[in-house]
Amino acid sequence: MIGMRFLFAPARRATLARGALLLLLAGLLAGPGAAPAQAQKNPDDNLQKLAQTGMKFLSVSVDPRMAALGDAVTALEGEVTSLFYNPAGMATQTRALSVTAAQVGWIADISYNNVGLAFRPFGGRLGVFGLTLTAVDYGEIKATVRADNEQGFERLPNIKPTALALGIGYARSLTDRFAVGGHVKWVQQDLGRSAMQRTATGFTLQDNAVSVLAFDFGIRYRTGFRSLTFAIAARNFSEEVVYEEESFQLPLALRIGMAMNLVDLTSADPSVHAFVLSVDAETPRDYAEQIKIGGEYTFMQAVSLRAGYVFPTDQQGVNLGLGVQQDLGGLFFGVDYAYTDFGVFNESASLYGVSGVHRVAVRLSL
Repeated sequence: MIGMRFLFAPARRATLARGALLLLLAGLLAGPGAAPAQAQKNPDDNLQKLAQTGMKFLSVSVDPRMAALGDAVTALEGEVTSLFYNPAGMATQTRALSVTAAQVGWIADISYNNVGLAFRPFGGRLGVFGLTLTAVDYGEIKATVRADNEQGFERLPNIKPTALALGIGYARSLTDRFAVGGHVKWVQQDLGRSAMQRTATGFTLQDNAVSVLAFDFGIRYRTGFRSLTFAIAARNFSEEVVYEEESFQLPLALRIGMAMNLVDLTSADPSVHAFVLSVDAETPRDYAEQIKIGGEYTFMQAVSLRAGYVFPTDQQGVNLGLGVQQDLGGLFFGVDYAYTDFGVFNESASLYGVSGVHRVAVRLSL
């Protein structure tokens, strides 16, 4: 009996994998029927009603490669950076350890700092484990309160809002075609201290910091036709967050995506040329559905050129990026850069003194 269990174990895992995929696809197809609950159109004014969310920093793309592809990355293979988009992508990591560090110069002079680490113990027999950290610096904001004086206000100590997300993730290939992954994050946002009541010496100040657990999960399925891959991911599941009397949800988003190396359809040498085309459809909680398209051309597995586009969108334009990677005798080293056109917001963003929304990252793996 023990021998028979081992004999049929791979078949049983394959059946479970197919069942899980069909279940998630059915849930996704049922999504449009539930969509009016979060996005309804008013027949009188043709306006679309959408929910509001907080902790929007969780929606900002932190990795240059992914951002350059317009975030059309749900079906892509990856390493630790996959935890921020579709945790199942981390299951394809082949090296024992990978580390990435990234920085984003966001609009309104907001800066993002991001670190990720993934390790694959025992040759991947236990899957791939990951750790993530995202920290946001909003800078200082002048604080005032209404007062009966010539200026009409009094100055308070400057407010310095911050945000932080600490995560742990896991991904595993259940078969040679099917992979699953999850990511649990502890998320905190501190909006500073606000004046509540005047006293003889000034004001009583109240802290405005909240924290919550959030969950991401996803699946990837290789169809068996060349490198064609389908994937589904959900990000930022959590309970409601409450600031005093006001409550809000995190920016939940559901995605379905597909990707393929189009060189597989040609006679070109895949060790010299690769061109990955990826497409995502995203249904977020707080804005209209979007289609995301990205393309990445890689030459000699050393230099990558990337571009992506998202539509519909109000201000975000084309995304462009560049990646350089090299294997240095067992140590894999890479640098990535991305630029995003944000229209009227370009002048409010900078990184290292250069205007615009820029992202840079360094990758190491062993």
